[in-house]
Amino acid sequence: MPPDTEAIAEQVFAALADPSRRAILAALATGGPATATDLAARLPITRQAIAKHLALLTEAELVIAVPGERRRVRYRLHSAPMHVAQRFLAALARDWDGPLGALKNHLEASEPKGDDQ
Repeated sequence: MPPDTEAIAEQVFAALADPSRRAILAALATGGPATATDLAARLPITRQAIAKHLALLTEAELVIAVPGERRRVRYRLHSAPMHVAQRFLAALARDWDGPLGALKNHLEASEPKGDDQ
């Protein structure tokens, strides 16, 4: 895996670790692009807190800030980093499948056979 893949995945996982940021992403996924004010009206989070979370989500490139009329910035989802994180997890799972399968086979082979009485 390229080193930048791991760095991108790390940023995505850090961003997704917070339930407020997950709620913001979910709101953008269901409602489309929105301003911080729009999101504050839809979520039980203050506008100031949403702005801080949006800054982190923008840094992780999970959202993109799109300038609009009257200096209002609308945020929209950007899925590319999420796809990188998914590929990272898939590669990690593949790396585990072999050893876990071997362990399962070993454990099944070493189970004592019971008498059928």
